[in-house]
Amino acid sequence: MSNRLDGCKIAVLVTDGFEQSELTSPVAALKQAGANVTIVSPKTGSVQGFEHDKPGESVAVDASLDGAEASAFDALLIPGGLFNPDALRTNETALTFVRGFFEAGKPVAAICHGPQVLISAGVVKGRKMTGYAAIQIDLANAGAEVSDEPVVTDQGLVTSRTPDDLDAFNAKIVEEFAEGRHAGQRRSAA
Repeated sequence: MSNRLDGCKIAVLVTDGFEQSELTSPVAALKQAGANVTIVSPKTGSVQGFEHDKPGESVAVDASLDGAEASAFDALLIPGGLFNPDALRTNETALTFVRGFFEAGKPVAAICHGPQVLISAGVVKGRKMTGYAAIQIDLANAGAEVSDEPVVTDQGLVTSRTPDDLDAFNAKIVEEFAEGRHAGQRRSAA
């Protein structure tokens, strides 16, 4: 199967406090594979990235979360960082948006603290996953089958731990996004 994403529409759900490399590196890989990438945020204008605990670059927002629908996209990427997932996981509009991808069987990828959003969306029970070491217990408590590996894939759900794992994460998201819908993705949305 080709790992080309020509014509694929990928949403990147993000707000202030995302880990810079966990957005820029996967987005570059997705674009290189031919995807159309849209930065979706509850904020307008731009969002502030971080390089660990120091402010990084801002990234322009392409679409408001309030008007975004999972049906308009083929896949979803959720970058990590400390503040980004923490803000998104308490935003019901963001959680509804995330659930829409699972209900439709569309691929979803989350790295570092990004899987916290999936926990709050209620879509991790019974799924094979990983995440930043500090949230692995949260994933397990939410019913995920957790392993401490660079990247874990389960029926269209791709998770990873840290920026050190970006090469493996990027290769796997391009592969899974190219495969398209996964029937097994729906099971965690039920």
